[in-house]
Amino acid sequence: MLTARTKHIKESLFAEKRRISLERGLLYMESYQKTEGERPIIRRAKAFRHLLENHQIVIDGYDLLVGNRSERPRAGVVSPEMSPYWILDELDEFPTRPQDTFEMSEKDKATYREVLYPYWSGRSLNDWYTAHRPAEVAAAEKDRVFAVAQTDKGQGHIIADFGEVLTRGLGSILAELREHLAAEPDNEFYQAGVICYEAMIEYVHRYERIVREAAEGKPISDAHATVAPAETPERATELARIADILAHVATEPARDLYDALQLVWLLSVALQHESNASSLSLGRMDQYLLPYYRASKAAGATDAQIRELIQCFYLKVNTIIAVRSTDSARFFAGFPIGYNIVVGGVDENGNDASNELSQLLLDVQRDTRLPQPNLSIRIHKNTPDDLLHKAAEIIRLGDGMPQCFNDEVNIDSFVGRGVSLADARDYGVVGCVELSIPGRMYGLHDISMFNMMRCLEITMHEHREGFESFEALEAALEKTIDRYVALMVRGCNVCDEAHRETSPTPFLSVLVHDCTENGRDITSGGARYNPSGVQGVGTANLADSLYVIKKVVFEEKAMSWGHLLQILDRNWTDDGDEVIRQRFINGYAKYGNDVDEVDELGRHFLQHYGEEVAKYRNVRGGTFQPGSYTVSAHIPLGAAVGATPDGRRAGEQLADGGLSPMVGRDKHGPTASLLSVSKLDNVLDTNGSLLNVKFSPSTLAGEEGLQKLMAYLRSFSRLKIQHIQFNVVDRATLLDAQAHPEKHQDLVVRVAGYSAMFVELSKAIQDDIINRTEHVL
Repeated sequence: MLTARTKHIKESLFAEKRRISLERGLLYMESYQKTEGERPIIRRAKAFRHLLENHQIVIDGYDLLVGNRSERPRAGVVSPEMSPYWILDELDEFPTRPQDTFEMSEKDKATYREVLYPYWSGRSLNDWYTAHRPAEVAAAEKDRVFAVAQTDKGQGHIIADFGEVLTRGLGSILAELREHLAAEPDNEFYQAGVICYEAMIEYVHRYERIVREAAEGKPISDAHATVAPAETPERATELARIADILAHVATEPARDLYDALQLVWLLSVALQHESNASSLSLGRMDQYLLPYYRASKAAGATDAQIRELIQCFYLKVNTIIAVRSTDSARFFAGFPIGYNIVVGGVDENGNDASNELSQLLLDVQRDTRLPQPNLSIRIHKNTPDDLLHKAAEIIRLGDGMPQCFNDEVNIDSFVGRGVSLADARDYGVVGCVELSIPGRMYGLHDISMFNMMRCLEITMHEHREGFESFEALEAALEKTIDRYVALMVRGCNVCDEAHRETSPTPFLSVLVHDCTENGRDITSGGARYNPSGVQGVGTANLADSLYVIKKVVFEEKAMSWGHLLQILDRNWTDDGDEVIRQRFINGYAKYGNDVDEVDELGRHFLQHYGEEVAKYRNVRGGTFQPGSYTVSAHIPLGAAVGATPDGRRAGEQLADGGLSPMVGRDKHGPTASLLSVSKLDNVLDTNGSLLNVKFSPSTLAGEEGLQKLMAYLRSFSRLKIQHIQFNVVDRATLLDAQAHPEKHQDLVVRVAGYSAMFVELSKAIQDDIINRTEHVL
């Protein structure tokens, strides 16, 4: 359970309404005004330094760890240098928009309109992208088959090599950069790297000075610091210890868990200051923190002290949330920031790598019960029963964590894409379900979502005369997919170039192999692995729709092609249409029920999409890699699609998750759904895939329920499905929370690849979660 300290910290996270913060935008602008004419990577490094020197540092009277991104926790930090336009459009809408609301003062609105917007307009990343985007790509985006993401935000979806910093120390990294710069004095990457790491070391010392002054009861000399005074001798002692830790980790390797957690958190805060991006994930913490955990234990730290320290860390990651445009918030609802932590899995030799810290990191979720960190567990055939049992216990809590990833397919997937076996065995998770190699991959994992149902709709309307055979329809659909994939790739590459030309990230890049060796930023191809990830969405609805067409039009000949189009065009509104719609929904097999003929249609087109995507290369020298997940985008992507033969009405949501059956259509239990998903070519989805399963809490009750869930997870592993996650909450609770949100402020649910506070979700997404099939085992 939480201690008195951590309970107070948790309560303080939600004590005030979320507000928009302009601090980062103003400080970046101040720096950019002084660096006109310099190269982008140098300007970014100097802006990073200026922010670390001047942003408001806040230290409360309770926490054992320091490091804040914004003056208030859970503030929405905007980045007008990425795109100033959507922020201007939504200044008056932030408090009232349907999803992810924020307060904003009239003074800050005026500052944005009169100061920030005029400066950044015309010189942002979005401006570069818009100016260089081919007209054909712009036209294709209007067809709503795909939309290029990351054109208005910093790109995260990456795991820095935290373990190397803990082992080497910031001082060693800076010394290496200086050596490279001495050998290549004109290399701008090394110039920027030295600026960033000198600034980072001074940033840690800045915290040290502030904390030490507070510990000693002295006036705080830093004009940009707000510090709660040490009101007791015990708090003064705590602050003195924190100051000593900061003095050490400013340049030296970590000695114990306290050092390690403090340094990891300050690195995470600094990464946010540089990019203000989602999914700057934390990687395999049970692996790189283990030596420091054992060192603390050996030095006499108690289990209670260690648990409270990890609680403080978990609460810290909940201080940072993402602010997105109204449209983007529909795709990523609930403020997800993607602090993914992975436990379990195998080591570089293929042996089980789990340890005592793996279980503890899972168990602390029982204490905090918050959406972040986004906990994940890697499962394989030799995962110990005790770790699987612990995972089942935490899943049963109902917070949607941990989500489960399968080493039995994911490692082979990466090897098939050219990743070395040792690196593949070290894979982690970024953001929601995207697979990445910690400290070695810059994957642009969420650069676009591709709506395969929209491709079917376009194909049907382009061929109103019909087809001679079902096979001819399939061939035409494949051509439509191919046409739009080619356009999507072009748009993604322009976005990739926009990041390179306007928004390099030298601080982050130094923490990614082999950027320092290559002397190149990650945005210029410096990383060891450089894929671009694009998600194919709509597998379940596509399979269901094609199966109805195959049966009704081509085999049974119960309806003509023209008649079917007429029904869909009028959105099932004519007399008799509802009878037909119900027959299409209930009279024909659906994906997710272990019916080979319909599952094969899903497999074929997801495979076709994946193989087509993989033909292309990006501007960093890597390949495009497919994934299959929606986050919460199944709702807005469904809004882009008219009525479909599976019985959907125009604008209704698509199937959630990515590989999940359409809501309410998996009639034969959770094992049948697993079998359907197992028939897909899961090894192709190296960017990640997502399967949602909802269980009734009663089915997991007691030890018998835990054993059932463990057996289900073993089956998931044997079937070589990439990912699975669970909501364990009954419909009645969700309905009551929707009707009486004030009674359910702490209810955490799984959305799609991440968890969120249920009451902070829009009604459309709440309804989707409520309506997912509730299974029993």
